[in-house]
Amino acid sequence: MNKNHDLRDVVRRQSRVRGMMLGLALGETLGGIRGSVSGSGPLRAGVSTQLACFTAEGVIRAQVRGNHKGICYAPGVVLHAYCRWAFLQGIEVERMRRRWRPCGGAWPDGWLASVPVLGERRGSAPATVTALSRIGEGDEAMATASRGHHALTRGLPIAVTGLGGIAQAGAVAALTHGDPAAQAAAVHAAVLAHHCLTHSASEPERSARDALHAGVTALPSARTPISDVSDDEHGRIVAAFRHAADEPADAVRLARLAPDPTAPSALLGGLYAAASFPARADLRAALEFAAGAPDGESVACVAGALLGAVHGIEALPLDLVGRHELAWVLDTLARDLVMELEDSPSGGEYVPGWDPHWGGRYPGW
Repeated sequence: MNKNHDLRDVVRRQSRVRGMMLGLALGETLGGIRGSVSGSGPLRAGVSTQLACFTAEGVIRAQVRGNHKGICYAPGVVLHAYCRWAFLQGIEVERMRRRWRPCGGAWPDGWLASVPVLGERRGSAPATVTALSRIGEGDEAMATASRGHHALTRGLPIAVTGLGGIAQAGAVAALTHGDPAAQAAAVHAAVLAHHCLTHSASEPERSARDALHAGVTALPSARTPISDVSDDEHGRIVAAFRHAADEPADAVRLARLAPDPTAPSALLGGLYAAASFPARADLRAALEFAAGAPDGESVACVAGALLGAVHGIEALPLDLVGRHELAWVLDTLARDLVMELEDSPSGGEYVPGWDPHWGGRYPGW
């Protein structure tokens, strides 16, 4: 009985993590096409989704390294993941080779390096690209002054690590985005997503709003040196949530909350859209509404991640999931994230692993 209970818990957790990963991807895609989906053909991934894939992979590889080496600085492992993305994109190829090939054999390694779509240009990520182009000049010299939304959207998978690991979301954002507001927004979004992943409610139709309320309430206690919540910042987040209850799905309100493609706008707009449509059956409507924001890609990306995390993958529109070109990749990463955190398939420093291929899929460096 206990084993069956444990298995059900893992399946439920996988469903929510899968929902978060695919929700963010569908949100970005719908935002990019302003919610207007054609009747057929694949749905193309955006650059936030590509980077979120490498964030998730970096988190897994950091966990593997920590298990086997006993010590790990997770943001450094995630930086390595972003460099593999840059290499696949043809960005600073020789610089990336010089930086990483001396550390081992074949590079780029890991299974994501063999996914063709991750090497295709799907939009711009100027702050990330600029920072990665400075690799080797020292961490402090890398980051730009940007507060762009990629600091937040690409870091959403970090929410899976729990409150203990979420502080790293700010450090991961700071690798490329030097603006404190962008770093803070990245942490705050991860806290909200964590509460969506872990919230349980006896009334499923209320679970999204209840989970988001719990996350908003917890923000002042989720302080880190890089992301302290000022009274003004927390006030804006509380106001966005309250507006969703009092004035839900108001396009004018959404445009005021999220007027530009910055991380703070993505946070406020995504929160407002998600809390405006808390019911499981309204998830698609939430994405279509969020897609109408001035920067629909980032706002719908956040809204999709939050609602997918609450309701699980089963709530996502099957016709859209089935057409998304990275659906299998995102689903695999989500399952593997949970598997690594729950059971460490490659073992550890003193514990043998049970999956002989895990280390090749997720090398710990």
